[in-house]
Amino acid sequence: MQHERRAYKSIVLFGIVSLLADVTYESARSIIGPYLAVLGASAVAISVVSGAGELVGYGLRIASGRLADRTQRYWLLVWIGYAVNLLAVPLLALVGRWEVAAVLVIAERLGKAIRAPARDALLAQATQHIGHGKGFGIHEALDQIGAVSGPLLVAAAMASGLGYRGALGLLAIPALAALGALRLIERTLPRTEHTSVHSSESNAAPAALPPMFYRFLIAACFAAAGMVDFPLLAYHAHAAGFSQTLVPLLYALAMAVDALAALVLGRLFDRLGLRTLAAASVVSSIAAVLVIASGSPGAGIVSPVALAIGIAAWGIGIGAHESILRASVALIVPAQLRGSAFGALSAWYGGAWFVGSSLLGVLYRWHPMAMALAVAVLQGLAAAMWFASARTHTN
Repeated sequence: MQHERRAYKSIVLFGIVSLLADVTYESARSIIGPYLAVLGASAVAISVVSGAGELVGYGLRIASGRLADRTQRYWLLVWIGYAVNLLAVPLLALVGRWEVAAVLVIAERLGKAIRAPARDALLAQATQHIGHGKGFGIHEALDQIGAVSGPLLVAAAMASGLGYRGALGLLAIPALAALGALRLIERTLPRTEHTSVHSSESNAAPAALPPMFYRFLIAACFAAAGMVDFPLLAYHAHAAGFSQTLVPLLYALAMAVDALAALVLGRLFDRLGLRTLAAASVVSSIAAVLVIASGSPGAGIVSPVALAIGIAAWGIGIGAHESILRASVALIVPAQLRGSAFGALSAWYGGAWFVGSSLLGVLYRWHPMAMALAVAVLQGLAAAMWFASARTHTN
């Protein structure tokens, strides 16, 4: 019982850190494009900076995850990562050249790359006392509160007349609060629990990641490639004749479903394992089909119900990927190698998403329903592989 209470406390605290962190950097990401333009950056420069940031943010996680496992300095990497990730945002308010701002934008993504695998490894250690699915679900739900409220905070700051610099400077408050909450976790957890992720699961560190992880990773890449970007879904909704003011509401719906799905799927995952991930992928496979079927550009016939259901299905898929996809790593990978596993998952997942997004964009231009069918096929392949892996893992 004491272990469970301590686990819930640490998971909720990690969730609060993520909530405050999301308020900080998701707020900045919502206005960084026009802010760079105000500083003199061209559209090409903005695109390159954004792409470079994402490349650094995902690609370096393999190295940071391996470093965490080799050194066992998980908390040191978490602290360095969060400090760089969060403090780079309010510093944007002080710069006068877009080139300097670009460095800070990339630094923010670098910080996330440094801390994400180590943080997830520590979180996985805590969730083993209450269930990996439930624990990661709680964390994702709190994380999403920050992702939704952050841009709203910046919008309110801009509307009040603070401007870009004032809004970015205001984000120093949630950034420092997140670091304070991180310190609170260290102070409340016993030293033996937060210095390492080694546990009684194994007396000796395995030499390599288990073969099942690589099968899981391939399925994750299929699922990532089949997760159509929300801007493309929103573009279709607008082209099909839906009101432009509906788009922000659709995104809010998706994020709300994401948070709820993370909690529900997390509990199911602790009972059914990878079968839950397979089922979520099946739901995701119908999202694009429903959105495309809700209306065609110039047809004059639209179905708000189909659109809403499709967006909700997309939100379920995102919720699954942000919660039980990570919980799966905790389930199938030994504690001593989870940093490496989380890093590999993030890097390959991000790469597959980029390739998939490019492919789906080309297919949409050819025919929207071709894109939707490609999504269904990719998600179906992921579901089949995860279901097969679930049977193997159970046996």
